[in-house]
Amino acid sequence: MKKSLLFFAIYFAAIVLVGGAAVRCCTPKKDFLRAKGDRIVNNGGEVLLRGFGLGGWVLQEPYMLQLTGGIRTQTQFRDSLVALVGEDRTAEFYRTWWRNGIQKRDIDSLASWGFNHVRMPMHYNIFTLPIEQEPVPGEQTWLAEGFEITDKLLEWCAANKIYLFLDLHAAPGGQGNDVAISDAAPVKFWEDERNVEKAIALWRRLAERYKDEEWIGGYDVINEPNWGFTDPADRNGLNEPDNGPLKKFLVDVTRAIREIDKNHLVVIEGNGWGNNYNGIFPLDWDDNTAISFHKYWNRNDPESLAEALKNRTEQGAPLWMSESGENSNVWFTDAISLLESNNIGWCWWTYKRIGTPTPMEIIPGEGYLRILDYWAGLAPKPTADEAWAALQTLAENYKQQNTVLHRDYIDAMFRQVATTETLPWKKHKVGAIAETIFATDYDLGREGYAYHDLDLANYRTSDPREQGGNRGRAYRNDGVDIYAIPADSPIPDGNGYYVGSTEEGEWLKFTLDVTQSGNYNLILCESTDGKTWAKRNAGEVVFNAGEVPFEFKLDSRPGVNVAWLRFEMVK
Repeated sequence: MKKSLLFFAIYFAAIVLVGGAAVRCCTPKKDFLRAKGDRIVNNGGEVLLRGFGLGGWVLQEPYMLQLTGGIRTQTQFRDSLVALVGEDRTAEFYRTWWRNGIQKRDIDSLASWGFNHVRMPMHYNIFTLPIEQEPVPGEQTWLAEGFEITDKLLEWCAANKIYLFLDLHAAPGGQGNDVAISDAAPVKFWEDERNVEKAIALWRRLAERYKDEEWIGGYDVINEPNWGFTDPADRNGLNEPDNGPLKKFLVDVTRAIREIDKNHLVVIEGNGWGNNYNGIFPLDWDDNTAISFHKYWNRNDPESLAEALKNRTEQGAPLWMSESGENSNVWFTDAISLLESNNIGWCWWTYKRIGTPTPMEIIPGEGYLRILDYWAGLAPKPTADEAWAALQTLAENYKQQNTVLHRDYIDAMFRQVATTETLPWKKHKVGAIAETIFATDYDLGREGYAYHDLDLANYRTSDPREQGGNRGRAYRNDGVDIYAIPADSPIPDGNGYYVGSTEEGEWLKFTLDVTQSGNYNLILCESTDGKTWAKRNAGEVVFNAGEVPFEFKLDSRPGVNVAWLRFEMVK
């Protein structure tokens, strides 16, 4: 009997083991992104990355907050807040800023618009202390808050099946002389080996935490280093011929990650804000690495990609254009068309900020604007309570539901890349009752189809003379120049904006819903100085009932500002 029971126990154990093995062999492999030759792939094949950077969230670059003058870094901004409201309230402001800035609804929206990844620009100080504050020199103190923020973001990405790329945007000490982008300290990253050791330790810690997480897209190990290693006069490393310390860091940090994590893609960036790879190659220390480059304010022609494509061919590694933007919709459409025609994935910059261009514009509130005026020497110092109320409003307005969505921005990145078809911005009814049609509400679509403007985009790195786009930087992000109406010159029946800086040859297209055939007078609300507005009869037009495309030419009186137009039926 005992023998039979023993046999049964062994037989049952064998079934469990075999069954367990069967279950394991049939479990799908996790969907990690990885390099396969010069392409980025997952289990489903090649992946073309389309994403957005979350700049301004856990790392605040001053321009995103409209800061000027003496406030050049996040640390200086924080110190200025402490001087206004005290340390406790400042700490509470940052906790609220982080809580409000990116929520599940933000990631849900990005995924629904068509993006398949986000890039999280990380400040090292949400994860660990600066080297000067370490209780035991050379050791690392870990802060829970940064990891918890990242965990939550990863949870939302996984729920939407989009990838999260971790980007060390502010390395310990700051990785260059462009201090704003990395919140650089007086002693920079490259000037104290303890900073480098801390960065490597941080990546090792992140790898330990996320090595099995399939919706981590990869590790962007250092953002836009800009440092003259051999020539201090070459402050941003644009002409650096060697890049020895940068290569050593890239190799060392990759090896530290690979001791723990063999799964995830590692992303490297060159000197000179990400594009100077002199001395970095050959890329022979890891076969699961992508080569990043950034693209700002240059022309969208084959020459602008020549160096990156050369690197891809020679190194047999994939490319990722991990940062671009800050331009007009025309530039976006052209850049994405160029990148995707060369099988290069991209990540835009940035998702939210005060002002434009951005898909989600933060409205700062009058109180915060008064704080800015105080810092600029234009207004008296607010009380601590006034400043605190302003900061609470700013943080509340950081929530997605309180921002202004610029749908033309997203349209230019997806639909306009694929088609020249235009869509009505809104329904413009024309009939017996004359409805106001705002000049800013021309059709949604590509330049040359929805509108025509003569200075379309900012190409300043190709030609400093070409810094076009929307000169008024308001309402929409096309080449059309749209201005906010000053408070002291309101426009009767206006929407708060007008089309200005008009030039000969420019035009706007409106799709009209004509409910009654007939003759109509075109009435315009115009101004020659942007302050004094008057109505003018611009002539008679004839419409048949139905959907009618109407091209409104701006060249009859160039330089005139137009707020709105109406079609009044001729009696």
